[in-house]
Amino acid sequence: MKIVSLLGSPRAKGNSATIAKRIVETAVKLGAETVTYELNRLAYQGCQGCYACKKGLEECVLQDDLAEVLAAVREADCVVLASGVYFGEITSQLKGFFDRCFSYFKPDFHTNPEPSRLKPKKLVFVITQGNPDEAAFDSIFSRYDMFLKWLGFKDTRLVRICGIGPATVDGVPETALRQAEDAARVLMS
Repeated sequence: MKIVSLLGSPRAKGNSATIAKRIVETAVKLGAETVTYELNRLAYQGCQGCYACKKGLEECVLQDDLAEVLAAVREADCVVLASGVYFGEITSQLKGFFDRCFSYFKPDFHTNPEPSRLKPKKLVFVITQGNPDEAAFDSIFSRYDMFLKWLGFKDTRLVRICGIGPATVDGVPETALRQAEDAARVLMS
């Protein structure tokens, strides 16, 4: 089982990264091969809207640091995405990755019943937010989950923790870490 973990936070040891790390560590103990990318450490552009990936190429034409990440996700069986909530949304680092996922769609994706070039995959989406109100920003996952399913992520799972911000980085609740371990077990099943 190959798992790719994408850390969207600029804080490499932040809350979402800590939870994603627990997922990966647990999966490794269960026999997974894993690779983790800290998106903030990479130099890449967002989608240029050039449509080269629909006009002859089957991958993104941009050859920057994200090219390796996109290739790794293509080959993975499972993906872990992790992001804090910044201004009511995922981080710009993770959003840039999502925009480049446009290259995974086939040219006729609007009408094709199988719109994705990806093989079916499992996914865990980790979202952390400082705001303790669970109703705040609760639409983030559902918006992205729609596109993720379109891309071929057939089995998606959310690990969402509210009320933990930068000041609590050393205090990721044990319940969140247990959710992470449970998510890893689901990935590996």
